[in-house]
Amino acid sequence: MTARSGFQYVVLRCVPRMDREEFVNVGVLLYCQDADFLEARSAVDESRLQALASDIDVAAVRSALRTVCAVCRGDESTGAAGRTPLGTRFGFLSAPRSTVVQPGPIHGWATDDPTREIEHLLDRLVH
Repeated sequence: MTARSGFQYVVLRCVPRMDREEFVNVGVLLYCQDADFLEARSAVDESRLQALASDIDVAAVRSALRTVCAVCRGDESTGAAGRTPLGTRFGFLSAPRSTVVQPGPIHGWATDDPTREIEHLLDRLVH
């Protein structure tokens, strides 16, 4: 039997118009301390976003998601955020904010394969 490790995840949401509080799920962020794992995956459905806001800047949404992935990887281009420990990065990325791409609430569970788990969550919650 493979050991299971606890993990935390958030769904990344695109909120084109905060006044309407409508959103489209565009990604998943998963942190598993035991596996030293922090990754984000995204999938942007442009037509769904444009159904909520025809003037949405899809390129800006994709750019914000690329930045989340870069922070997860510890990319030097992200500055201090990318140089902190994984748990601190997860805390930074999962903190509520008033931007077009926002994290949802933090959820947790257990897995024996964080990479498989993040793909499963992306398929279930975003696609």
